[in-house]
Amino acid sequence: MKLEIKNVTKQFNTKTAVNNFSMVVETGQCVGLIGPNGAGKSTLIKIISDIIYADKGEVLLDGKKISSMKKEIGYLPQYPDFFHWMTAKETLFFMGQLSGISKEKLINEVPAILTKVGLINEQNEKVQTFSGGMKQRLGIAQTLLHKPSFIVMDEPVSALDPIGRREVLNLIQEIKQETTILLSTHILGDAEEICERFVIMKQGTKIEDTTIEKLLKRSNDSVVHFEMASPSRHWVQQIEKLPYVKNVEVIGKRAKVTLDNIQENKDMLIRNVMDNNVDIVRFEVGSTDTLEEIFLKMVVSV
Repeated sequence: MKLEIKNVTKQFNTKTAVNNFSMVVETGQCVGLIGPNGAGKSTLIKIISDIIYADKGEVLLDGKKISSMKKEIGYLPQYPDFFHWMTAKETLFFMGQLSGISKEKLINEVPAILTKVGLINEQNEKVQTFSGGMKQRLGIAQTLLHKPSFIVMDEPVSALDPIGRREVLNLIQEIKQETTILLSTHILGDAEEICERFVIMKQGTKIEDTTIEKLLKRSNDSVVHFEMASPSRHWVQQIEKLPYVKNVEVIGKRAKVTLDNIQENKDMLIRNVMDNNVDIVRFEVGSTDTLEEIFLKMVVSV
């Protein structure tokens, strides 16, 4: 199902948590909502899930107001809350009946869902004995129980240890083949692994909407890396003044030079290196920035 967020704003007293936010998630996409803590991700997720209301704007699912489409939405909070004295099986029966699923249908559906999330062998164990990863997988089972067309996940792995994190990420990889997913996280590696597209938020505002490939390519386009045998501050100061050099970053013996146009300016820069007898031990075209480094630059500088 297609999700449309149109000019959504939400304030708490004098603080604007979400500011005139718009985006579209097409049917079958897995989109990452990325941003530092406090960016407004959880507030937006709760508005999309119809848990809280926007002050302005609207959210549509398949062209209809989100409030009329709750049966099509699965919501996984950051910290799923269960009755710890219930077993996994009892939990899903209880939650399923609250959602209006008949007991007869649950008899078949609950074992199938527990098998899907890898908890069938623990179905009669009390939730209080579960690890963080197991609780999160049970939360996903609850989310999937009514077979939603659209799933919203709020920081699904941020509180997990490495083993639990891997279990849940693998499960999300499977689920995304069957449904549309919007997933919020501040862990860039998760977005890079799971999502085909991501939207970056800062202070409640959307600052980027792109694919990982496009962002990395854009960062790669006009960068040249040099590693010098010894630091040469004089040469660095000289190239900083060249008209085709946009920026120079130096760490120790390494210099990262951003050019106006890599094709036109690369050879000119290399000739400058030779004319100044700079002893270069490594030369590389293209950025080596990771997605996390690019993200940090965006949220700090924008």
